[in-house]
Amino acid sequence: MALLERLTVVLNFGTSLIEVGEIVTNKKKYFFKYYPSFLERKIEISPFKLPLNSKIQTPSELFFDGLFGVFNDSLPDGWGRLLVDRHLLKNGFQLQQITALDRLSLINNNGLGALEYKPQEKIVSEKYNSIQLDTIAQDMQVVLQGESNVVIEELYNLGGSSGGARPKIMVGYNEKTNKLVHDKAILPKDFEHWIIKFPSSTDMQDIAQIEYAYYLMAVNAGISMSKSQLFKSKKNDYFFGTKRFDRDKNNKLHLHSASGLLHDNFRLSSLDYGHIMNAAFQLENHINGYEKVFRLACFNMLAHNRDDHSKNFAFLMNEKGKWQFAPAYDLTFSSSSHGQHSTTINGEGVNPTQKHLLKLAENFDMKNAVHILEEVKQSINNWTTFANQANVSKASTKLIEKVIENQLKNY
Repeated sequence: MALLERLTVVLNFGTSLIEVGEIVTNKKKYFFKYYPSFLERKIEISPFKLPLNSKIQTPSELFFDGLFGVFNDSLPDGWGRLLVDRHLLKNGFQLQQITALDRLSLINNNGLGALEYKPQEKIVSEKYNSIQLDTIAQDMQVVLQGESNVVIEELYNLGGSSGGARPKIMVGYNEKTNKLVHDKAILPKDFEHWIIKFPSSTDMQDIAQIEYAYYLMAVNAGISMSKSQLFKSKKNDYFFGTKRFDRDKNNKLHLHSASGLLHDNFRLSSLDYGHIMNAAFQLENHINGYEKVFRLACFNMLAHNRDDHSKNFAFLMNEKGKWQFAPAYDLTFSSSSHGQHSTTINGEGVNPTQKHLLKLAENFDMKNAVHILEEVKQSINNWTTFANQANVSKASTKLIEKVIENQLKNY
């Protein structure tokens, strides 16, 4: 791989290819300029930090490897980055020599969202091989332990463009036949784009069932989520899977995380739910944006989902330039590394109470905040019902039930 100095950014909605502009590097800084033809479309890929104009623009923040947040959103994080790095090392590259442009060029045409980058390295297998979940789960543990030479190409092709810290793969799934195949931009008839997660070494043993129970509980609480289910392997192990919300059949939607949209360093975040509510309102141009984020804030507070960092909120844009708050994802029983909510609630992260939530709603003149909070509370009060539906173990059910009961005392 040659060290790249220039990349063309393309929007691929599946129905058309639109050249957006160019990223250029000079003296270890990255610059971007829109093409005049794209400016005429009046579509904004990142309204707050990369406005439409004819200037050469460079980000003021450096924590996205020097990139604008919208392009950093295309890069894999956590598990996906581990696979990419192992892939590069295996092929003789020194990681300290690899630039952000080189990494973007490795993103295939089925990466997150609708952005693509040219030139691209053609590294993904064209074959539709059947997928065995037991084998992949075992192979992922090998990779996490550092012994990856045998299986790294298989896992890279499956999960090299996925985000998040937990091991996961992108697959094509046919609900009619219950068959999985390797994911690629264009899937065969009746297959849809899904993500399947695998447990990390620090996860609870029944993490898949717990996340599925949280999915059931969140949907019952009125939160929009992409269709999800449990996948069972031949060894009777469970894995949590969810349909990709940045895909509609083989068409694509542009995806932008709250972290990338607002240039928030999610590892050292200063973001509040109020910032996300404000962004949702501005992008949707409707008060429904407030309500969607507030309902999710209520759920995360009451259900003890403290890993609610700014990468775990996203926005979607279609080819007409219309934005919407993305379906919720990564909802599960969790504690952040610093023991508090990653995103604060009206300034409070350690022990937010009903007072903080209602004050947050008051800041945006929400009249139905109490009603939303009660709906969410009613759903979370039925945790054991959802846990039983998802086959969560008795031990985990009781543990989470106790934490939720203590949490509800503040509401």
